[in-house]
Amino acid sequence: MKKLLFVIVVIVASYGFYAQNHRSTSISSDGTSRNDSTLTKAIEDHASHLQVEGEGAVVRILSDDTEGSRHQRFILRLATGQTILIAHNIDLAPRVSIREGDVVAFSGEYEWNEKGGVVHWTHRDPAGRHPDGWLKSGGQIVQ
Repeated sequence: MKKLLFVIVVIVASYGFYAQNHRSTSISSDGTSRNDSTLTKAIEDHASHLQVEGEGAVVRILSDDTEGSRHQRFILRLATGQTILIAHNIDLAPRVSIREGDVVAFSGEYEWNEKGGVVHWTHRDPAGRHPDGWLKSGGQIVQ
């Protein structure tokens, strides 16, 4: 019985150490999510207008949206299995060089939709009224 209790204590302590030394699930004072668990909660809660950060693997590259401001569009699969659309404004920022299977980290504004949601504002705001976003792939950061 003592051995079982010892194993349970070690597991609980290990989990506590792991959780404390990995990305926090809280939102910072500027509203930026620190990991995919906050993004997952935003998806589950149908939240919108939330500044988030995360990363996922490119599962599909879509054609550019050319109506209004031009946007590079692609779908990422998060570690949770959920998918989100990234809509990156290529009138305000350079196109990010990606292929299916590449891992892309992102910072931008999340908007819920029935397909999992979209992250946009993955660039600097030229007017300075919105938090700057970014995309990172292959060591290259695009804003």
